[in-house]
Amino acid sequence: MTGKIRALWREDWAIGLILFAFIGLGVTYSLVTPIFEAPDEIQHYFYVQYLADERSLPALTIPEEEPFQQEGSQPPLYYLLGAFATFWIDTDDALSLLSPNPYANVGIPLAPGNKNVIIHTDREAFPFRGATLAIHLVRFLSVLLGAVTVLSTYLLAREIFPQDRALALGAASINAFIPQFLFISGAVNNDGAVTAASSIVLLLVVRLMKAEPNWKGYLRLGLALGLAALTKLSGLGLVAVALAGLLIVAIKRRSPRVLIEGAAIILLSVLLIAGWWYLRNWNLYGDPTALNIHLAIMGIRERPLTLSRFLYEMEGFKTSFWALFGWFNLLAGPAIYRFFDLLTLVALLGLMGVIIKGLRGEHHPSFPYLSPLLLWLPILAISFYSWTAKTPATQGRLAFPAISVISLLLFWGLRQFVPRRHTKFLPLILGSTLLAMAVISPFRYIAPAYARPPLLSEEEVGSISHRLEVNYEGEIKLLGYDIQERVISPGEFLHITLYWQSLKVMERDYTVYLKLFGPHNEVIGQTDTYPGLGSYPTTLWQEGDIIKDTYALGIERRVELPFAAFIGVGLYETATLRDLAAYGGEGQAVDRVIIGQVKVARRRPPEYQVPNPLHFDLDNKVALVGYEIDPIRVKAGGTLHLTLYWQAQQEIDRDYTVFTHLIDEGNQIWAQKDNPPLGGNYPTSLWDAGEVVKDEYELRVKEGTPPGEYLLEVGMYLPSTGERLSVLERGKVVGDRILLGVVGVAP
Repeated sequence: MTGKIRALWREDWAIGLILFAFIGLGVTYSLVTPIFEAPDEIQHYFYVQYLADERSLPALTIPEEEPFQQEGSQPPLYYLLGAFATFWIDTDDALSLLSPNPYANVGIPLAPGNKNVIIHTDREAFPFRGATLAIHLVRFLSVLLGAVTVLSTYLLAREIFPQDRALALGAASINAFIPQFLFISGAVNNDGAVTAASSIVLLLVVRLMKAEPNWKGYLRLGLALGLAALTKLSGLGLVAVALAGLLIVAIKRRSPRVLIEGAAIILLSVLLIAGWWYLRNWNLYGDPTALNIHLAIMGIRERPLTLSRFLYEMEGFKTSFWALFGWFNLLAGPAIYRFFDLLTLVALLGLMGVIIKGLRGEHHPSFPYLSPLLLWLPILAISFYSWTAKTPATQGRLAFPAISVISLLLFWGLRQFVPRRHTKFLPLILGSTLLAMAVISPFRYIAPAYARPPLLSEEEVGSISHRLEVNYEGEIKLLGYDIQERVISPGEFLHITLYWQSLKVMERDYTVYLKLFGPHNEVIGQTDTYPGLGSYPTTLWQEGDIIKDTYALGIERRVELPFAAFIGVGLYETATLRDLAAYGGEGQAVDRVIIGQVKVARRRPPEYQVPNPLHFDLDNKVALVGYEIDPIRVKAGGTLHLTLYWQAQQEIDRDYTVFTHLIDEGNQIWAQKDNPPLGGNYPTSLWDAGEVVKDEYELRVKEGTPPGEYLLEVGMYLPSTGERLSVLERGKVVGDRILLGVVGVAP
């Protein structure tokens, strides 16, 4: 640590607290996130392992069969550091840790469950050993690099605003406690390295502009630029920032010699440190950046990037800059995004005020030192757009090399709305708020996504509300189920809890499937997953384990509402897709296991314009509130269309059948249709109190029906007993049928 840094440390102990909190949180994120559950961490780690084992750089081919894939084309500095930290560890077990979850929802944050890309076992538990130990050591290296970035942000602010301690602390707090920055800093990923290198370069550029030009300053900056260029391709853009700063110095001193000498030393340093890497790529791949081989392995965007598509993807970019964990599939809480949106908006308004003051001639003395830093933002933006045009990889972490500048500008903008005498309190207030969100996030959003389902005791099994005894080939028993929702609407998920018991230690991974069957026995929704929503495959179960496992099932097809849907459950071998045979409690084969039904309807019931309004009360359970007959005259052998409008008076616990009869004066039936409402697709037990149900029938008049006038009678009865619901009038029973209009039958 230099004497200048020591002096700052003694002067401002608060930055020490921020760094201490950052390192603690970074380690926490790295421990809470299972290995390989950060974006591209598999490829990044295996690049490290290759360097540690082979002591040489990889030469990529198409297709690339090594697990580092396209990441093997990245500049090697970060991976060399990781290899140096882990070469002494036996990591031969690394490939065996790559047990993929075939149902992983990569990049789909709104999909329920299956957040884990791989299956995690107890081999990852503490005390760490083998590849798991190596991964955690490289993750700790990333945390330290993140701490370098935070410190550089603080020092950068102190260089630009030397008398403004609050601004430096506020910028460092924003940088340190952005949840996504902590998450990436706790992962095996070269983004942390290029971010640290970028922040150091920006700091050195400002120091170069403030100090007397000399070859030592040029050399330091050139060395930092060379390391940045050897860390990630985006580091090359910093050369333009450095030259811009040097140009300002030359103009200010009216000395072309400063520009020529400084540029020569800086560029020569970059070439000496990083040039060999780009020359190697040119010889191997015909492209000094190796982007051609990188994209060939990774794959390019299938459709051209339009402006509308880019703007749409920018929403994901913004989300993943602040907080999007896992493989872009773990969202934080809505309040966190609203907070960062508000913070950004207020900061931008504050910065607009600063710009307006500048246009009025109220120039801040630090403006000249900000100008090359501000150049870094459009350089990154252009490279980001170019990258996004080639690949579908719009990720907020790609902006992290500018996080020092972004954090500085955000706090500067926020401070414009705080009276000067109170600005010293703003870092504490803002930093505490950000710290709270950063502390909550790993335990509230990351850890639960990878948790295994709970195991129950034999005593707890008695609390299962719906008991079953379904045996799947002597391997697994389904003990019961709970259905959380009674009603589901399109776009929503039905949550179903199944209770499984392992009957033996299993050698195969079985997939659980749940199907939602519609009115015509068609599948309108299905989910296939390992138990634990991907976290607990059956090969990890112990004999006798009782697992409480909750699933989410949605509707995948457009269907006419409302109706009753039935839930089917089963198991199949993942490798062969063979269904496991199911047997009931007495050993009889079960063709299909149906565990219950659910109502599928809109949350807001349709509002009908009920024709021929009336009110006939059937046992205070249901009322007929309207009807329509078409036509009112029909020929013998013809068809009569009848629409009934029912309204539930209360929740009904039984399923009733509707009878519709065309009768003569002697009550002889000449046309008849008896069935549950909506053709049996919407039983009365699913009706909600007050709900109006439109129920249609086709009655075919018998051939040879004598011409004349006939009555329509309707009502409901219990199919198991034939007992009809009574028609009530002012609480008294007046019959068991409702007589509707007269229908004429023509010869």
